[in-house]
Amino acid sequence: MASPPRALPKLTDRLPLGTTGRQVSPICVGMLPHPDVVAAAFEAGINFFFISADMHWPLYEATRYGLAELLASRPGIRDDIVVGLVSYATQPEFCSAPFREVIETTPHLEHMDLAIAGGAYGHEIERRLAVYTRHRAGKFLGTDAIGVSFHDRAAVIPLFDRGAVDIGFVRYNPLHPRAATELLPQVRDDHPLLFNFKSTTGWMAREELLAVGVGDDCWHPHHTDYYRFALSQPAFDGILCSPPTPDAVRELADALARGPLDDDDHQYLLDLAELGRGKASLLRAE
Repeated sequence: MASPPRALPKLTDRLPLGTTGRQVSPICVGMLPHPDVVAAAFEAGINFFFISADMHWPLYEATRYGLAELLASRPGIRDDIVVGLVSYATQPEFCSAPFREVIETTPHLEHMDLAIAGGAYGHEIERRLAVYTRHRAGKFLGTDAIGVSFHDRAAVIPLFDRGAVDIGFVRYNPLHPRAATELLPQVRDDHPLLFNFKSTTGWMAREELLAVGVGDDCWHPHHTDYYRFALSQPAFDGILCSPPTPDAVRELADALARGPLDDDDHQYLLDLAELGRGKASLLRAE
């Protein structure tokens, strides 16, 4: 396993997506509350976008609309961005139509670059991947690469080790930290791209921290510190995130520039998660 990074990735960095020749930013933008965030993300250097083709469809409306606006206002940049469409349908016969519907209803999108099997479990993913592999081989709707978002950590390594996917997405955060012991140590240095999702799960606003006894004399982590928590794990190449505002894109860039969390801060976020879920008590020295 690689040694811990001395610096976290920048929004303008680029990572190879499989053998496609395409390059993606280490920050991937998913569901958004407002379309303006798409243009702000692109201007800041992010070129990777994630859109659901079925589940949570309404929650991705702003992302779809924002991409349509960006592409309309910037003719010629379509090949500069990478759009991954994810479908959670598990029946092989339903692994094509959802993608077509996104292309048909999103002006200027024209094609997808990455087809992602969402919410995958080991007992069913092979059947879906057979279809997705054909999509990649046949350039279905322009597909160059395939990926999987995993809900089953045990399913990751078998697919990674045989090169079955170009990118994987897994969950890791202070409330769900077990990937650090059950998955990440097994990830080889030559692995396909690995991105984290749900990074900020467990973050508490100031009012919530005060309610559990963490006063203003203690560190109140910003939600971007939870991205630093995830990227402090060297196996992760990037994160899937949802900046709530254009300003939040710059906050994310500034946070990553501060580098990975040290061991004490990493443990502090783990302790806060236990405190927030009622599994720990706050002790103070007299």
